[in-house]
Amino acid sequence: MEFNTKLLHGITSKGYEKGEILPPISQVSAFQYEKMEDLERVFAHKSNGFAYSRIGNPTLNSFEQRVNELEGGAGAVCTSSGMSAIAVALLAVCNSGDEIITSSALYGGTINLFGDLNKLGIKTVFVDDFTEDNLKEAITYKTRVIYGELISNPALKVMDVPKVSSIAHEAGIPLFVDSTMATPFIARPLSLGADVVIHSTSKYINGGGNSIGGIIVDGGRFPWDFEKYTALSEFKKYGKFAFMVRLRTDLWENIGGCMAPMNAFLSYIGLDTLGIRMERICDNAKALANALSTLSGVEVSYLTLSDHPYHEYVDKELNGYGGGVLSFRVGSKERAFRVIDSLKYSIIASNIGDLRTLVIHPASTLYSKTRREDREAAGVFDDTIRVSMGIENIHDLIEDFVNAINESAN
Repeated sequence: MEFNTKLLHGITSKGYEKGEILPPISQVSAFQYEKMEDLERVFAHKSNGFAYSRIGNPTLNSFEQRVNELEGGAGAVCTSSGMSAIAVALLAVCNSGDEIITSSALYGGTINLFGDLNKLGIKTVFVDDFTEDNLKEAITYKTRVIYGELISNPALKVMDVPKVSSIAHEAGIPLFVDSTMATPFIARPLSLGADVVIHSTSKYINGGGNSIGGIIVDGGRFPWDFEKYTALSEFKKYGKFAFMVRLRTDLWENIGGCMAPMNAFLSYIGLDTLGIRMERICDNAKALANALSTLSGVEVSYLTLSDHPYHEYVDKELNGYGGGVLSFRVGSKERAFRVIDSLKYSIIASNIGDLRTLVIHPASTLYSKTRREDREAAGVFDDTIRVSMGIENIHDLIEDFVNAINESAN
């Protein structure tokens, strides 16, 4: 099946107990059992079933299985937010004294998270780009994971997943990829060599801007060295599935970052239109980027533009699409604010992946806690405007942005 057909007719989009075409919403805290022995077996993970929604829920399970099928994974766990997904995924394989290698081009919240991990004794080593030389120089005996965004937000750097995974695997290290900006429609990192894929489902997967969530998908292929990965040593008997089992039965369960059943349901139904939404959003982003690139005094960054440094990856890894986010610079923070405030059809908001076009000044919001040098390494400058494209008619959007930019020059 091709993508849109698989969304609606895949294995995990059917088979509900009473013939429902959508998963029922199990909006409950706990599940009752006739016999204490049965509940005991569920708590001990010796029997299938649900006991308490913090550690498992049928609606969450349906959503997890559906995303897992789209990504081609071996298992998935959904979380309360994208940041929660990143945090528990990394904590599942890292102890105090371990190191993480990542790119400097990261979402601001993730940079802040790495600062918190550092306080726990887990060091992050930032490299400007994931080149072979940079990675091999950064890898040490303490390195436990290489983490990066497939399409960085908002710098729009693209990770060469086959190359990076090859370097990581040669050193016996897994590659964790945040694919929020790409979605399974544009790219499936597990098929390119990644070991774990992470999404903030609050974005394109949900699509309607109505619920926060995250998800971790494990490829189930990485050969864990349990003498090296002592965080997983208790789960050695599960072999390649040790990471997912630890997430499901230990770390995720204990930290309590579970997704709410209603959020899982809203994100599940959001997936129904992921393919057609992403096509329209990407087409709109490409058209707006082309239009803005003709204006004087405006510096546009979008992957399909021929002068973009990562342009080659559009066809190489991204299925011909440039994604739903573009950014542009207008010379000063003051002018950026004037442009944003003049827009009629764009909403000033911090999310991406909505049906509506959203704009923000990232330096004063998403990166307000980030040092200037880290912001600029992530592609965020004082005059940067980030645009998350929606599905509005593109002629209206182009006219609106052009008018706002022209008026801001006065």
